Amino acid sequence: MPSIPQIQISQQPALIGIDADLGTQDIRQPRATYEMQVDRPKQDMRQPRGELEIDQSRAWDALGQGPILTALNRIYSQCSQIAMQGIARRVEDGNRMAAIHHGGNAIAEIAKDLSISRPQFDYYGEAAYDNVDITYTASKAEINVTDGRVNVNAQVNKPEIDYNRGKLDIYMRQYPKVDISVSQIDFKT
Repeated sequence: MPSIPQIQISQQPALIGIDADLGTQDIRQPRATYEMQVDRPKQDMRQPRGELEIDQSRAWDALGQGPILTALNRIYSQCSQIAMQGIARRVEDGNRMAAIHHGGNAIAEIAKDLSISRPQFDYYGEAAYDNVDITYTASKAEINVTDGRVNVNAQVNKPEIDYNRGKLDIYMRQYPKVDISVSQIDFKT
């Protein structure tokens, strides 16, 4: 029986080669720019001097060194009283001389009393521990305040991004191939 010829087909597939390196990415974020300016508050204080008033007029008046018109007014207001005392003393002296019969030297005693005592006018002011008046008027403090300020300037810096592409090579590692082979035919039979 004759043999049937056979056809053999063999196939070689195509192979693709891929060589890939990943890309690199470098990201840097610079710090933000930050500026701060401070205007300090200012305070200005001024204290005007106070006023001190010392009134010694009553003390000087008590020492007899006061105003002359005040002393003369005091003397004038005492004149009628001193005149009445003088009249009373004259009456008493007259009565003493009239009573000469009781003995003694009334004229010598009256002369002695007159040499010792004279009418006294009180022209001094009243002496007291608080004759000096002191008045102090304080001045109000002047305070001026200027507010301070803080100026902040912040600026965000953009990130710096660097990207290096990777490598991608695509190549044929093996080409496709189809082999067809036929076994030998024997024609002799």
